[in-house]
Amino acid sequence: MSDLFGNCPPPESAVKAERQPLPERLRPRALEDVVGQEHLTGPNGALTRMLAGGKLPSLILWGPPGTGKTTIARLLADRVNLHFVQISAVFSGVADLKKAFDQARQRARMGEGTLLFVDEIHRFNRSQQDGFLPYVEDGTVTLVGATTENPSFELNAALLSRTQVLVLNRLDETALGKLLDRAEEATGKPLPLTPEARAALVGMADGDGRFLLNSAEMLLGLPVDGPMDTAALSEVLARRLPVYDKDREGHYNLLSCFHKSLRGSDVNAAMYWAARMIAGGEEPTTIFRRLACAASEDVGMADPQAMVQVITAWQAFERVGWPEGRLFLAQAIAYVATAPKSNAAYTAFNEALALAKQTGSLAPPKHILNAPTRLMKELGYHEGYKYDHDFPDAFSGQEFFPEPLAGPNRPDFYRPNERGFERDIRKRLDYWEGLRRKRRSE
Repeated sequence: MSDLFGNCPPPESAVKAERQPLPERLRPRALEDVVGQEHLTGPNGALTRMLAGGKLPSLILWGPPGTGKTTIARLLADRVNLHFVQISAVFSGVADLKKAFDQARQRARMGEGTLLFVDEIHRFNRSQQDGFLPYVEDGTVTLVGATTENPSFELNAALLSRTQVLVLNRLDETALGKLLDRAEEATGKPLPLTPEARAALVGMADGDGRFLLNSAEMLLGLPVDGPMDTAALSEVLARRLPVYDKDREGHYNLLSCFHKSLRGSDVNAAMYWAARMIAGGEEPTTIFRRLACAASEDVGMADPQAMVQVITAWQAFERVGWPEGRLFLAQAIAYVATAPKSNAAYTAFNEALALAKQTGSLAPPKHILNAPTRLMKELGYHEGYKYDHDFPDAFSGQEFFPEPLAGPNRPDFYRPNERGFERDIRKRLDYWEGLRRKRRSE
């Protein structure tokens, strides 16, 4: 039907499509159109090879938010001609799963397969995850689970053994730039941004394509006179919070990056990873704990002041608080990262522990045992003990190991290197060893 001016109204489907959010309107219609995941969807990609074989296995798609997990699942269902069913572990329970499995069985009886896409699959508990197993094993469903968490930690081993894990990458600048180009092409309008502001928008997205397209849709709808610069963009949009779960893998990954940067004497990288954790909402005490570990494990006796610096800075932080407390955190990071490194004490104790477990309950030498009773004195406890302060250099050279470990081949756990303060310790140990040999021969 025409209106008063003779114009035909657009089809209802076109109106509905126009009202959809931009990320939904731009959802790729083919795997080849998915950006940023060429290692999966490209000519030699893992998914491309699977589909070439004509059969799709059950999958776990692991990657950050906004990288195309749902899109890929939908496209896979279309490609292998499976009925697509989507549920979310956040909003679904046992009843929803049972209904999905029952309907899949009914379809199977009619010769139609089902691809069951489970978003946030890691949020199902262990028993709920076990519930998938019989339906995956007998082919009732082809399971495609999506997760932002490390499947090794969050999913049952039994479920993992029946699926293949595919890793989706965080979208890089090139992939995000393609999405912005598609947004402008789909809307027929250029983004009202200067080149610098456009680059800043990509940075704000932090690898999340959905966030980028939602932001682009907002900007394209603004009544602006000219391109906005970076400052104006910042006033309109809030920066996306970093992806960082303080009790999950992101927490441990960034702590690992931080500690390894300290160990590698890269003060700038250590500052960066600490800042990433703080920006993600990490408690500064967590970073101080890691600093204390590094000060002992990696600096050790090469600079014993490293531990003093960390503990002092930690105490100062607890007294002063944030934001001034970052001064103490920065100083401690700088000290530990730039200190000379030695793990000699750490290695020595590990070797001592291993020998202690191996040798069991060797009797200690009696001369270094106290004799508080007459019986103990009669048994020879404390007999022959040499008081070190009665000797030159306060060193008697007496043996302190159990007899099977004593003598010229006594264990040598602690081997200081030639870095920092351990140079002096090395000289001291060599001097004492010379005296020990001399006293042993007297």
